[in-house]
Amino acid sequence: MAQHYFDSDPGTASRPSTADLVLPDLHLRLRTDRGVFSPDRVDLGTRVLLESVPAPPAEGRLLDLGCGYGPISLTMASRAPGARVLGVDVNSRAVGLARRNADDHGLDNASFGVVSPEGELAGEQGEGRTPAPEDLLGPFDAIWSNPPIRVGKDVLHSMLRTWLNRLTPEGVAHLVVQRHLGSDSLQKWLDAQGLPAERVASRSGFRVLAVRRAA
Repeated sequence: MAQHYFDSDPGTASRPSTADLVLPDLHLRLRTDRGVFSPDRVDLGTRVLLESVPAPPAEGRLLDLGCGYGPISLTMASRAPGARVLGVDVNSRAVGLARRNADDHGLDNASFGVVSPEGELAGEQGEGRTPAPEDLLGPFDAIWSNPPIRVGKDVLHSMLRTWLNRLTPEGVAHLVVQRHLGSDSLQKWLDAQGLPAERVASRSGFRVLAVRRAA
């Protein structure tokens, strides 16, 4: 069976590489590998998100949901050095890469955890930059995510309910979703869950949604 980037322990043979994240305010060379999301280059959706979102809160707790090898987390950490950034992913190989990338760039305000679909620490965490279990509970002042749409609606919806409800009352989540993969239907579903969603950017077939907890 083919391995997917949302497998917890990808069996795909390792082939380390790098990918450059180039933004107007930031240039990071990131370690990547097979068995993680978009190993050959930082994907377009992630770049659309990072070029569209407002500045993150300067302090507080920030979350990258589905962090992969860390382009979103490390951008948050670079733009908000006074904040604590947490990146989470089910993929242990991706989390290991994200930790190494944070070390490479001296971003000491970022930590990363391997989590279960239920939003709890899971499996082998490795050493260094590992959050405490209570860190996952938030509350989070901002969430940025390129969510794993291809896991299927049931898993995706459960994941979003879990994490979006860990926002602070004033917190905002920004999600990037490809239009052809259901951005409009996801927006309607979020609204129906009491998580008001607004489209705040649209480019190259991607939508960026700003999501809040209902007042």
